[in-house]
Amino acid sequence: MPVVQLFMLGVIIFIVLTILYFVPIGMWIQGIVSLGLGRIRIIDLIRMRLRKISPRLVTDGVINLHKAGLPHISTDMLETHYLAGGNVLNIVSALIAADKANIQLPFETATAIDLAGRDVKEAVQTSVYPKVIDAPVKGTLAAVAKDGIEVKARARVTVRTNIPGLVGGATDDTVIARVGEGIVSAIGSSQTYSAVLENPDAISRAVLDKGLDAGTAFEILSIDIADLDVGKNIGASLQADQAEADLRVAQAKAETRRAMAVAEEQEMTARTQEMQAKVVEAEAEVPKAMAQAFRDGNMGIMDYYKMENIKSDTTMRDAIAGTGSEPSDDDPVEEN
Repeated sequence: MPVVQLFMLGVIIFIVLTILYFVPIGMWIQGIVSLGLGRIRIIDLIRMRLRKISPRLVTDGVINLHKAGLPHISTDMLETHYLAGGNVLNIVSALIAADKANIQLPFETATAIDLAGRDVKEAVQTSVYPKVIDAPVKGTLAAVAKDGIEVKARARVTVRTNIPGLVGGATDDTVIARVGEGIVSAIGSSQTYSAVLENPDAISRAVLDKGLDAGTAFEILSIDIADLDVGKNIGASLQADQAEADLRVAQAKAETRRAMAVAEEQEMTARTQEMQAKVVEAEAEVPKAMAQAFRDGNMGIMDYYKMENIKSDTTMRDAIAGTGSEPSDDDPVEEN
């Protein structure tokens, strides 16, 4: 009998614990004490258990929202968001913080932001307490002024969250990219690098006037130039590179002209040799003509000697004048 009684007692305890698990009477009583009768029903708590929803999470959330002055949010709304995969605790904290800071944050907007993967609680905190973004995140931005001098800059952008723009709005990476583009454009439009160094606030004003926060989840409050450094003389480097490139082009053109001149010279040499060959060929006809003249009786022996004497005299005169070679012993001598 003691064994049977112990077994029965264990069964009864198990049944009681099971009932207490599915029927969280303690949380129901807590809801009645905190919110009054009817705000959290026992059937709602049982349904949460059956749907694998944490009754404690929903109950505490509804109680906190009610005490913070947001009684219109019911357990069904929190249950729906929980089943959708949202963070109920973040939603409750964000709604309370937004209400205390007089920020318009409807429950539907908060749940949409949370389900989109963004931290709605952090968004509300940033809206109350702005944050600072470095542009760029690491290093500096390099831009070139109109005088060719490189200027390196780094900015600190103060932003706060734009709650209506969180759904579908661009992230802080877009803000950093736009600010960087604006800084480069502002430096590039400056006449000299010294003007940038003298008045860096002009860069901030030029960037702010462009409305870079349009379409983003943030509102830009200020852009402060944190650092400015002078870099290389990019203009001089580009001019030197251009001069070197022009020199190479000129050298290539000169080499082309030289090659053409050499080819033309060789062509003229070949033509000269061709003309010399024709002269030699023509001179070879002279002895034949003289022989024919002797045979025909048109030329005598004395005529031949006179011609040879004239050639010898001409050769001697050229030798004396330095324009030709001295006469040789074989040349005939002119008779008096």
